[in-house]
Amino acid sequence: MSPLLSEGRVVALRGPVIDIAFETGPLPRIEEALLVAWDQPGALTAEVQSHLDRTTVRAVALQPTAGLRRGATVRATGGPITVPVGDPVLGRLLNVLGEVGDLGPPLPADMTRWPIHRRPPPLAAQAETGVVFETGIKVIDLLVPLAQGGKAAMFGGAGVGKTVLVMELIHAMVEKYQGISVFAGVGERSREGHELLHDMQDSGVLPRTVLVYGQMNEPPGARWRVGFSALTIAEYFRDQKHQNVLLLMDNVFRFVQAGSEVSGLLGRLPSRVGYQPTLATEVAALQERIASVAGASITAIEAVYVPADDFTDPAVTAISSHLESAIVLSRGMAAEGIYPAVDPLASSSVLLDPLIVGAAHYAIAERVRETLAHWRELRDVIALLGMEELGAQDRQIVSRARRLQRFLTQPFAVTEAFTGIAGRSVKLADTLAGCRAILDGEADAWPESALYMIGDIGEARQAMAAAVA
Repeated sequence: MSPLLSEGRVVALRGPVIDIAFETGPLPRIEEALLVAWDQPGALTAEVQSHLDRTTVRAVALQPTAGLRRGATVRATGGPITVPVGDPVLGRLLNVLGEVGDLGPPLPADMTRWPIHRRPPPLAAQAETGVVFETGIKVIDLLVPLAQGGKAAMFGGAGVGKTVLVMELIHAMVEKYQGISVFAGVGERSREGHELLHDMQDSGVLPRTVLVYGQMNEPPGARWRVGFSALTIAEYFRDQKHQNVLLLMDNVFRFVQAGSEVSGLLGRLPSRVGYQPTLATEVAALQERIASVAGASITAIEAVYVPADDFTDPAVTAISSHLESAIVLSRGMAAEGIYPAVDPLASSSVLLDPLIVGAAHYAIAERVRETLAHWRELRDVIALLGMEELGAQDRQIVSRARRLQRFLTQPFAVTEAFTGIAGRSVKLADTLAGCRAILDGEADAWPESALYMIGDIGEARQAMAAAVA
């Protein structure tokens, strides 16, 4: 904290980037919050990003700067941006500064506030992530198990179902998940935020949830820092209340994109593919704070937009390096009507290990992968020559792979209004039993449609028994 708070004035303004001269007092530190007095309601908040010389700093505004003029008075705060934390934020929608955005009553004035820039827990204090987080979504629980206290992300291009999958995970988990949920909307559409707020109100889970938004129409500084604001609130419940926290972020790529915008506005030379030179540092600053400590955990589920479906994009690879589970969504599968469009061969999880999930689960998952991989190898042959040119064993593998693919589809509760099909949540034991039955040939004589968009294998058995009767 600065011993003497400085005052300065705006000397240059370029969109959200403000140059401020401090002629007296100490120069504010990097990442210190500044309050700009202007002729509009409330103060404009900015964050110091660089020191230009001994008396001038360059800062990024977290609110629109329309109407700001040179010469406006700026006051240093002596510390980083802070957000309110504690039980009063539950059930509320906040912005990057912790201001209420849901038209409800204001938060209590005496609330505890924490800085948004904090260090991750020491490595010695972090707990291991070896407990599987069951979601009720068949393909995820079988092939890409999530870790309680771990980090998982859904990767996919535009329109393949990332946000729908995040919404379904919220819906599936809040019913059985006794803890706090924090949702960070990073650079997403205002419509999606509005729908999520009303869905949570209707389902009755809002009282245990905090929504923190930095939307697409806000300045890059707000989109860049909103993830840190949400993470700070999650850390409070983990560290002070000793509660498990589910942190959902949609979309982490927009965090990287906002950082790239800020970097360009600050005049930094771009790095690979035009991204900011500090890309790896910025991603690590966010991801390394998502950790478990003794008695409480933060479990992160993130959506990651993949630009132009290019999984070698620097932003995608930087985010991937911090994850325990990577769920890859396939545009080809979505085009075929396979939902959720999870690519079972490209997706991976460090928890898919016999020492963690058990030998039986691991064996079935490996048989499913092998069967689907063999089918994928034969698809070109089938497209050119037809199924008739395959041997009997290959035809059997293809038949079972197609049935497995359809069995791993699932109707979602959040899409019920559009599809007219009630959502299903399937226990892991039922998923394993269904896959084992298909692999062992029980469904060889069933039509593939009997396995499409159902819950457990019992639904298909009942349908087939009814058809025979």
